[in-house]
Order: sequence, then C-alpha cells, then structure tokens
Amino acid sequence: MSSQSALAEIENRIGYRFRDRDLLIRALTHISAVPADKALTYQRLEFLGDRVLGLAVSDMLYRTFPKAAEGELSRRLAELVRRESCAEVAAAWGVGDHVRLGEGEIAAGARRNAAILADVCEAVVGAVFIDGGYAAAQDIVQRVFADHVHAPRRPLRDAKTALQEWAQGRGLPPPRYDVATRSGPDHAPHFRIAVTVEGMTAAEGSGTSKRVAEQEAAKEFLVRENIWTADGS
Repeated sequence: MSSQSALAEIENRIGYRFRDRDLLIRALTHISAVPADKALTYQRLEFLGDRVLGLAVSDMLYRTFPKAAEGELSRRLAELVRRESCAEVAAAWGVGDHVRLGEGEIAAGARRNAAILADVCEAVVGAVFIDGGYAAAQDIVQRVFADHVHAPRRPLRDAKTALQEWAQGRGLPPPRYDVATRSGPDHAPHFRIAVTVEGMTAAEGSGTSKRVAEQEAAKEFLVRENIWTADGS
C-alpha cells in the first residue's frame, strides 16, 4: 500500500478528507521518528485536539442529557475522553500500523501502545480542526463517540459511595454491609455480602473479595431501587 493510499484509507475510516494531508501525516508522527524537530510531530496537534475533543463531547452530553446535573455531566465526560476510550477510537480507525515511529519504539510494540494511540486520536481531531474548522471536528467526534454516550464502559460512580450519598441525602444512617456467606479455600475465597439501608430490604452481591462483593451489593441495591440504571449512571 502506497503512502498516499494508506492516508486515503485512514481518511475513509475517519470520515474526513483533508485538504492539507501534511496535517494528517503530522498527526501520525511520534517524536521518536523525528527527534530533532518536535514541530513535525503530533504533540502540538494533540494539545489542541484534546481541547476540541473535550468541547465537542461536552456539547454532545449537554444536549443529550438536558436534565443531568453538572456532576453527572463531568463524570460522563471523563469516561468518554479517558485514554482507553481514545485509544479504542484510534484502533478502530486503523491508524496503529501507520504511526511514524523510531526503530526502538517499533521493536517495543509501540504501535499497540494505548498511550500513543490515544495521543494520535486527539492529534487527528486537532488536525481536522485546523484543516476544516470546528464543525468538521465536531462531526467526527459525534460519529465516533455517539455509541458510547448512552453506554459507558464503566460505572460513572463508585457504587458504595453513591449509595452512602443517597442514604445521607435522605437522613438515613450509613448502609451496613454484612458477610452473608464465605466459601472456597483460603487462597481463593468467594464472598456474598448483604447491604442494608434502614427500613429497606437488603440487597446482595458476590465477589472474590469483600471489597468487590460490597461494590456489587451496593450496585444491586441502587439498580433495584431505580436509583441507578444497569450501566451505573
């Protein structure tokens, strides 16, 4: 595959055709490839793209969840733009094989490095912003992140903390966690924990440690009482 055909394929996956392909090349260039000239690397574009990505996702969340409080919007934003999420986007774009790297980084498997892929994702957003303006950058951000808006990969809050805050907000004592059962050998135990909030039926959760089982119990309680949805939001 020629360099130009590779760039064209990446543009197809991104859904944007660059007027200045040098911007895309720079967005794919790690500092190890041109250590003598940082201006030719993705660093500045990454800096810009990080801010553009944050604005575009914030706007999308603001419009999608009109009744959400600032705290919830902040948690959703943090989940959507975290390193792992951006790395997944870059991997879906198929840019890993085309990132320009030094020989040492290539040998070390840097093409699959999540931090580098996340940087490239942000750099591409920054490059689109420079080449086509905010509307173009916003368009690609909305397309690649839209599927994740209603289905975050991780719970937006710690379940035990959320349950304690819920109980406190209603003037109730802190939730109580009790070991319902413990099974398995000492080196591989399995716990079932019951959480009780005053005046309400207990909920149970299980796990390989008390901490995990307590979190699962708290989540079960929150979902059962319609305080949380199943995705932890």
